[in-house]
Amino acid sequence: MDYSQFLTMGSELMLLVVFLIVFLFDTFGGAKAREYTSPLALICFSVMTVAMWLLPTNGGEAFSGMYYTSGIITVIKTILNLGVILVILQSVKWIDSEEAKIRRGEFYELMMVTLFGMYFMISARHFLLFIIGLECASLPLAAMVAFNKNQYESHEAAVKYIFTAVFSSAILLLGLSFVYALSGTGSLYFSDLATQVASGENSMLLVLAIAFVIAGFGFKLSLVPFHLWTADTYQGAPTSVTAYLSVISKGSASFAFLVVLAQVFGAAYSQVWEWMLYGLIIITITIGNLFAIRQKNMKRFMAFSSVSQAGYIMLGIISANVIGMTSMVFYILVYIFSNLGAFAVISAIENKTGKIGMDDYNGLHKTNPWLSFAMTLAMFSLAGIPPFAGFFSKILIFNGALESGSVALYVLVLIALINTIISLYYYLLVVKAMWISPEEPVVGEFRSSCYERLGMWLCIAGIVGLGIVSWFYTYIYDASMLDATTFFANLI
Repeated sequence: MDYSQFLTMGSELMLLVVFLIVFLFDTFGGAKAREYTSPLALICFSVMTVAMWLLPTNGGEAFSGMYYTSGIITVIKTILNLGVILVILQSVKWIDSEEAKIRRGEFYELMMVTLFGMYFMISARHFLLFIIGLECASLPLAAMVAFNKNQYESHEAAVKYIFTAVFSSAILLLGLSFVYALSGTGSLYFSDLATQVASGENSMLLVLAIAFVIAGFGFKLSLVPFHLWTADTYQGAPTSVTAYLSVISKGSASFAFLVVLAQVFGAAYSQVWEWMLYGLIIITITIGNLFAIRQKNMKRFMAFSSVSQAGYIMLGIISANVIGMTSMVFYILVYIFSNLGAFAVISAIENKTGKIGMDDYNGLHKTNPWLSFAMTLAMFSLAGIPPFAGFFSKILIFNGALESGSVALYVLVLIALINTIISLYYYLLVVKAMWISPEEPVVGEFRSSCYERLGMWLCIAGIVGLGIVSWFYTYIYDASMLDATTFFANLI
């Protein structure tokens, strides 16, 4: 075995080093030293993210092609790191509280283990490595959801999440067993399976395999009708964990979904999975929007908002081209800043007052104008109001979906545009409560912690900056173009 191939896994090795630093510091540091675990984790993650961005990325394979890396894969991993940094910033006050601080190190370690699994999912080119990454990402998340040991809601959310994760993994594995049956050689390499799919044999088994694979990913992405766990889990989990679930987990699963569909089932694109995704996208965006209107709990509100946003992300997958992949990655980047900007405000208010109802935001601008300002920008960006980043991410992902020029995609984008108008209504309900409601403020004046303020300002900078500076999209597009042949070679 040539151990030099481990050097190809630069992102994973850096994450492993950060994990070991935090683990050893938490294990052997004294009680006084452990108070600095949060700053240490934040600094290490920041250094790792900068290193991943600045160091040259040489595409390559490891372990006989089971693992693959390239420029666009490093970009999506770096984007996930940015999201983790923002989650750490908004979680410091909660994790340093009397109730949670004894498990402070465990929280960061679990988070890094899940991220390690997501890295594997993104880089896997063999289903064995993919499943290892999937379970590595899913199981520690259940422990994170149950992190508030003294709260019944957290336990309930964890039970619902773990049962959903088990059943979704079982459905995905059933689909993969059909895929394995398609391979006459007994191979689980993406390239070997793609060759068998292209042969056109076992078409009925192929349709079943793709249906089960899409269903398994649908649970991970909260696509309707596989979304029923989302609202209860988001509500019961600690807010920082909810934020992590809503953006980091969704972003990694979306890119992995694109890889599996394009590189394994690309030859069945127009005959099978393109039409399956049409229906899923329409009902996901529509039902997510309609149910969000009814919510008064802010975490449940954000849960159904994330269901709807998952439908928009799927538009980048269904386009199955370089523009679509670029738009999807850019959409995930914008979504991280926008969604975590909203969660930063929700977390700050909950940490101080314990209030998470939408009615608790009535008149918030009178006592906390800066929090109201940050939440307003986040809502505007999520709704797609110009000139904020969310507007451009939606325009670009619609453009990517229309690249193929088919009538069905024009109809699909039209339905998505109509749903965008619906989403304007419920996002503006939050803005109305903060700025227009005549009722007296429920939340009194308070000052957020330094970490919370830093996280909010970074989110505001991302919401505004990504809508003004086109360099970020161009950078992602260039990285996508370099890998276009590998990603979409099997599409027919």
